[in-house]
Amino acid sequence: MTTLGESLTLPCGQILRNRTMKAALSEALGDRAHGPSTRLETLYGRWGSGGFGLLITGNVMVDRTQIAEPGNVVVDDDRDAEALTSWAKTAKNGGAEIWMQLNHPGRQSNPIASRGRPVAPSAIALKIPGMATPRELSTAEIGEIIDKFAETARIAESSGFGGVQIHAAHGYLVAQFLSPLSNQRTDEWGGDPERRRRFLIEIVRRIRSTVAPGFAVSVKLNSADFQRGGFSEDESREVVRALTEESVDLIEISGGSYESPAMMGKAQKQSTRDREAYFLEYAETVRAIAGDIPLAVTGGFRSRSAMVEALASGACDVIGLGRPTITIPDAATVLLESDRERLNVPTVEFGARKLLGKVADISMLDGALDLQWHTDQLHRMGDGSEPDPARPWWKTLGTMVRRNGLDALRPTKRAA
Repeated sequence: MTTLGESLTLPCGQILRNRTMKAALSEALGDRAHGPSTRLETLYGRWGSGGFGLLITGNVMVDRTQIAEPGNVVVDDDRDAEALTSWAKTAKNGGAEIWMQLNHPGRQSNPIASRGRPVAPSAIALKIPGMATPRELSTAEIGEIIDKFAETARIAESSGFGGVQIHAAHGYLVAQFLSPLSNQRTDEWGGDPERRRRFLIEIVRRIRSTVAPGFAVSVKLNSADFQRGGFSEDESREVVRALTEESVDLIEISGGSYESPAMMGKAQKQSTRDREAYFLEYAETVRAIAGDIPLAVTGGFRSRSAMVEALASGACDVIGLGRPTITIPDAATVLLESDRERLNVPTVEFGARKLLGKVADISMLDGALDLQWHTDQLHRMGDGSEPDPARPWWKTLGTMVRRNGLDALRPTKRAA
């Protein structure tokens, strides 16, 4: 029976010392030039000493003109080689492996942080207020973006990272190519499931041909995007089947997008909540298809018993932890070396609900507050402080207003 403390040898030969993975979180700690800051390095030093087998970085952009949010790190040339090397070394000092998550936002490009109009497989806008309609990519531009992914992987390897993760989930560019809602092309990059997944497959191939055989190449994939007419579980399983023909070392299962955020635990069945892991049922259906490729499941895990059961069942090989690592940065050590059964994660929501509900959509404010509260905790660790689980909601509200003005409290039309 597989245990949390058991090592895992990946297809490329790399060995993870245990089955715990700090999943990607958006740290927003890049410097003004989008390089890795000393605060980011300090944060990863904290996680690196937390007992994990694997650390996945927050999404690193492969194109300096297309950025998902302010504070993202961009790696598209060697200008930050020294800082990248220091980041990787600090993270690995505690014995964990670190992989860089590679991403392109596509139509989810942040209008403040990015230069110019967003791009996408098709000129179809997000159903989120304030997001611009993207420009459809040309065939030549698609090839250039594939090259950018490979170049960023090359730099990651030369800087000491042990692998990369291609972000093909949560509505970013690779996921946009996979979904028939956002990819309505009829050329070699769209029109049917096989052509829609070609972009991801070509990125994997280009990276694999660029890096050494012992460098890990992984994919974060949606089980589905949970939108009517969108990327389905059946299509997702076929993507996994196609990836078995490539040299992939780990597939992390997630789901949803920012239009339908299943990765945040929204709209999950009671049976799913009871088992904690949001996407474990899908993982069970794809286990045989994945063959020798290890599977990681992230989202919802809180108790040791649920993690042990998931591993023992064979449904997954790695337990991904996201939010628990924000307030418990040594979560892996806690699970492996103590008798603590559960990783308790604070739920953050506004006080003065009746008053605020008169001027804004309180549920959307709760979501924004929760996200900012957790970001504040990451920034505390980046400053060398410990997380503050008792931080009151009104302090985070102050942070939101300082950064965004009173726009933070304006009523916002809910996306359809």
